[in-house]
Amino acid sequence: MSRRDDLRRPEELVAAGLIDPTRLTEIARVAERFALAITAPVLDLIDPDDPNDPIARQFVPSEEELAAATDEVADPIGDGPYTVMPGLTHRYPDRVLLKPTHLCRVYCRFCFRRETVGHGETTLSEAEIDAAIAHVAARPEIFEVILTGGDPLVLSDRRLAAILDRLEAVPHVEVVRFHSRVPVVDPERITPETARSMRRRFATWMVIHVDHPRELTPGAAAAIGRLVDAGVPVLAQTTLLAGVNDDAAVLEALFRRLVALRVKPYYLHHLDRAEGTARFRTPVAAGQALMHALRGRLTGIAQPTYVLDIPGGAGKVPIGPTWIVPEPADPAADPAVAAPEGAPRRWCVEDPAGRHHDYED
Repeated sequence: MSRRDDLRRPEELVAAGLIDPTRLTEIARVAERFALAITAPVLDLIDPDDPNDPIARQFVPSEEELAAATDEVADPIGDGPYTVMPGLTHRYPDRVLLKPTHLCRVYCRFCFRRETVGHGETTLSEAEIDAAIAHVAARPEIFEVILTGGDPLVLSDRRLAAILDRLEAVPHVEVVRFHSRVPVVDPERITPETARSMRRRFATWMVIHVDHPRELTPGAAAAIGRLVDAGVPVLAQTTLLAGVNDDAAVLEALFRRLVALRVKPYYLHHLDRAEGTARFRTPVAAGQALMHALRGRLTGIAQPTYVLDIPGGAGKVPIGPTWIVPEPADPAADPAVAAPEGAPRRWCVEDPAGRHHDYED
């Protein structure tokens, strides 16, 4: 699919029936600040007659994006202090984020990098990529390089191969991980040659971003199949979004379909507080309740980890429901009471059916 097929201007949204002409002026203001792109495969999924269409909600701009809540920030996960040079973020000792481009095939209306993607200097120069890989090469503790952005798969196969060739020459890099929407929103981009070119000395992993089961079209399934058949394992990350997938049945359908396509659901992200995204928020307790509901009805291999990126850059932590708590009668349950040394702990464990059981260490 060519970029000529993308919807990139508010006037094109009007022509496609996705927004009313009376909204054009305000939506144009949104598009000036936050990038806009919708691919033809995504457009085909949108029902313009449904004001609550979950696909449209993810990609069609809203006037609400211009109203930032007081707790929303431009860099909600705190990448800035860990960005050691253009395109390279080194937060954890054993891995780095390499962002060769800030372009995407689609622009999610809830993106935590929405202030930086799709604007200004969008692709790293060869010299900047060389500097980033030199940083990796000089640090033998770096085990994994995560190619993200933007979306690295907007680059040509030739450009990607050049980056992978240089990473392959760094002996301590054992894993390269791609993060991409492309297999879902532009599946024809994933050719058999593209998939085969990712097989390298190091292990290559693909993490796709998908939020609703309708996104897993036959085309997306075929693209995923090409990757898996070429020996590239595929994981999926999903963002919990009000009005899109904050429903146990929707998440169950999504995660089941992913596993059937040989994709492991990896993370269910709690929404990051990027500017203008308040309409997508859900309470943490609601996410925990959804994960609790899924435990009893969904196979373990289809269960993602519900996670929160702590605002400000402190890192990502699991925030799923708790299934085991100290028994009230256990002295150690009260931090003011010292339990006898060596005494076993007593616990109350809840099973997926909601029954409670005693357990002793």
